[in-house]
Formats: sequence, C-alpha cells, structure tokens
Amino acid sequence: MNYLKALENIPLVVILGPTASGKTEVSIELSYLLDIEVLSADSRQVYKYLDIGTATPSEKELSAVKHHFINTLYPDEYFSAGQFGGQAAKAAVDIFRRNKIPVVVGGSGLYIRALCEGLFEEDDGDTGDAIRIELEMKLNNEGIDYLFGELIRIDEESAIKYGDKNPRRIIRALGYYYNTGRRLSEAHIESPEKRPFNTLYFGVHHPREVLYSRINRRTEMMWAGGVKQEAENVLDLGYSKELNALNTVGYKEYFEFAGGRISEREAIDLMKRNTRRYAKRQMTWFRKNKNIKWLEGGAKEIAEVICRDVGSI
Repeated sequence: MNYLKALENIPLVVILGPTASGKTEVSIELSYLLDIEVLSADSRQVYKYLDIGTATPSEKELSAVKHHFINTLYPDEYFSAGQFGGQAAKAAVDIFRRNKIPVVVGGSGLYIRALCEGLFEEDDGDTGDAIRIELEMKLNNEGIDYLFGELIRIDEESAIKYGDKNPRRIIRALGYYYNTGRRLSEAHIESPEKRPFNTLYFGVHHPREVLYSRINRRTEMMWAGGVKQEAENVLDLGYSKELNALNTVGYKEYFEFAGGRISEREAIDLMKRNTRRYAKRQMTWFRKNKNIKWLEGGAKEIAEVICRDVGSI
C-alpha cells in the first residue's frame, strides 16, 4: 500500500521497561506534551475483569488519554503476540492518519517486537512462561505422544522435522504457536514484515534495589487493594483458574493461598519474589535491543526528554 511508504518517517514511540517501573505514569505525562494515543503492549491488561492483578491504568489515567488494547477481551479468549502485532499496526497507522502520535506502552517484549519488527525469530519470548508450564504439565500427565499429536495437528512440517520426539523441541514449537499464533515452520522461512514506522525506543530505568522496592510496595498495595476478591469474582463468573489469563503472577499465588497450600503471608512474599523474577526476565529480553534509550528520573522528567527527542526528528 503506497500510503505506508509515506509513513516511514513518522515516529512510533515505545515506552518500555520492567513491571512496576512507572511506564504508565510516563505516558500520562507525555500526553500533556504531545497529542498521543496509547497502544498497550501488555499481554494481560488486554483482558476484562483483571484490573488489580495486572496493574491496569486507573479510570483517571484511561480518561486522560485514549488507550487501545485495554479491557477488550474476555479471559477465555485467545490472543497472541502475532494477533497483537497485526491489529496494533493497523491502529498505529490510523492514529498517524489522524495527526496523532501512537505511543506503545508495555512490558511484553514479544508484543513490542511483533508490532515494531514483525515476528520471525524462533523465540517464545517473555509471554511464554505460563504456556510452557502448561505444556510441561501435559508432558508429565499425558506423555510425549500426546504433545507430538498436538504438534502434527497444528504444524505438521515441524512435527516431521522433530520426528525424534525430542520433548524440548516439541514444547518449543508448540509454545511458539500458542504465543504468537504462527507456526514455527513458517517463522523459519518468512522474513519479518516491513513495518512503516520510524520507531523510537525509550526504557524506564531504576537501579535494581529501587525497582525491587517498587515491586514489593506495589504487591502489598495489590493484595490490600482487592486482588483476592478480583480473582474470586472471575471464578464466580464461570471462568476457570486454569486459563492462561489467570496463570500469571498475583493470581497464581492467591489460588495457592485459597487452596490452603500456603499462608497469606507466604502468598504475598511469593508474589513479590515471582514479580522480581519476572522483571529480571523482562530486562534480559530488553537488553537484546541496542536501540533502547534508557532514562532515569521522575515521570515528568522522562516525558520531557521523550518529547524533545520526538520533536527533533
């Protein structure tokens, strides 16, 4: 499409960073300086009913600037990084055409890559933990033949390649499909889709001890703020706790507590630890991208730097 060529020099701003780093606050401050709309690159905030446990922006924040991909799906709906990449690209182009700047905000590295670069690497990314755990449980409970049959059904070419039934390779191929919505065999032969964006990456950075303190504090606030009731409400609506949307930090620890396997204090401490580990994995992913400009300071200060950089291109 010719109009995509004309958009190549228009900026797509990405504000990324580990969980609890303050990305949302930066985007709100940026909205006071630039005419923007936010594309949320968060693999959990896209679901309804999970506001507390996923740290979804508040009603006040959502009303300050238009957000896309927040509270749009039901917890049992399937949504992959590949789907996000395609839909978010179209949304970004629409924002451009309305003379606004699309700003991607989130910590899901695979979602950001899917939008900004296209999916082409053999990588299940930071959204893969829950699915990988589920596949490993199926391996233990059902056996390798069951997983191999599943791979034949969704990606016969990869199944032929992995005819030796190596569990690690089969889990990787299945995980790639369920994370991205694409067959791994296709990823081996396709080049990344050209995106019509001049992407500017900005990372919100804190020293590790500061970030961990923010994580611990937010965990306490989430627990006190109703993540327990939120989880029960979702179950009362008829959704299973085994859903991928609920197989994430915060809800998993609550279900362990609710099942009587750990105490409330242990659940809170476990939630803190698992969130810190998740943040560490996020940073490992982000360090692969050498184009990220890491910024420290308050939200307003960081937003001002981003505004200046956007205005200089």
